[in-house]
Amino acid sequence: MFTSERQEAILQELRAQGKVRVRTLSDKFEVTEDCIRKDLKALEKAGKLKRTYGGAILSGDYPLDRDVIDRRSVNIREKGIIARKAYELIKDNETVFLDISTSNIRLAEMLAGSGRRLVVVSNMIDILQILAASPAVTAVGTGGIMYRTVNGFMGAAAIEVIRHYSFDRAFVGSCGVDLTDLSITTFGVEDGLTKKAAIESSRHTYVVMEKDKFYFNDSYKFAHFDDIDGIITNEAPDPAAMSALESAGVQLY
Repeated sequence: MFTSERQEAILQELRAQGKVRVRTLSDKFEVTEDCIRKDLKALEKAGKLKRTYGGAILSGDYPLDRDVIDRRSVNIREKGIIARKAYELIKDNETVFLDISTSNIRLAEMLAGSGRRLVVVSNMIDILQILAASPAVTAVGTGGIMYRTVNGFMGAAAIEVIRHYSFDRAFVGSCGVDLTDLSITTFGVEDGLTKKAAIESSRHTYVVMEKDKFYFNDSYKFAHFDDIDGIITNEAPDPAAMSALESAGVQLY
């Protein structure tokens, strides 16, 4: 099989499956894994796909939709699973940070209905509105520059408020992880620096993200796996990703 034929077959596999793995393609086409990696690199340069840890996804699936307002009604069941796991980690009388995240909106709903006495700081308006309805929760907004697409605050003013708190737990959103260098990513510097401040101000930090985000990464790296206590997700990723997480000592919830 010529290189061009193999690369076209890889694209056909991608269109059918949504993602491919280097090892699987190597076995399928009876070539080395290095050969497949070169194919994927060439196809990525041509704008046909996006390489991920151990494989690739169609370029049409990347980047992630960054508009939080549009994502609130997507993957509701998965977000509920993530929120429930996060909820079970929180204890009465703790001070908690809830970052801009559609999963954290669901977590806020659970906390508001629980009767738990908590102080919850957030930079997301949706979360603050939900928590304000609970007499047991002291809801604190960071303020700062308002970003419409995330319905929340980011930047220097928000960071200044965050740094004045000592959180028991912080639940931080992400646009995906890069398993090649064990980094956690988001879409831009303002959001990344705001998340970084929350991590630095918290005794325990968890990234909340759906399973699909193990196969994506975005442009700004705001933390690495050794900066967090674990990742809360709806379902475990594939064995290759699990192996990378275990090697890095990351606890999966």
